[in-house]
Amino acid sequence: MFELTVASTADYLRGVWPEELSDMRVQIAAAPSAALGLDEVERWGVDHAAKAITLYRVPIERLAKLHRNDDLHRKLLVESCVFRAVAELLGKDPWDLAPGRFGHF
Repeated sequence: MFELTVASTADYLRGVWPEELSDMRVQIAAAPSAALGLDEVERWGVDHAAKAITLYRVPIERLAKLHRNDDLHRKLLVESCVFRAVAELLGKDPWDLAPGRFGHF
């Protein structure tokens, strides 16, 4: 489910931002090569020069503090990580990536 969620979210964002993301590469790795500190582990990495993001499966799945640990909430967690990684790549706020999509809330 992790790979499918990453791929479908990246495809959605490519559809919304076709010029900016047409050549974006999305990769999945088990974990970053090194932790940032004792209490901090990256959930994704961004390579601006290569126009690539890497999502780290183990930290995303294992370090989440979900209020409800079910398929829907795990999927939403992965989607939010993709949105935040792409936002970092583009230099935008994650909420700006899908204009109008969340306006009804």
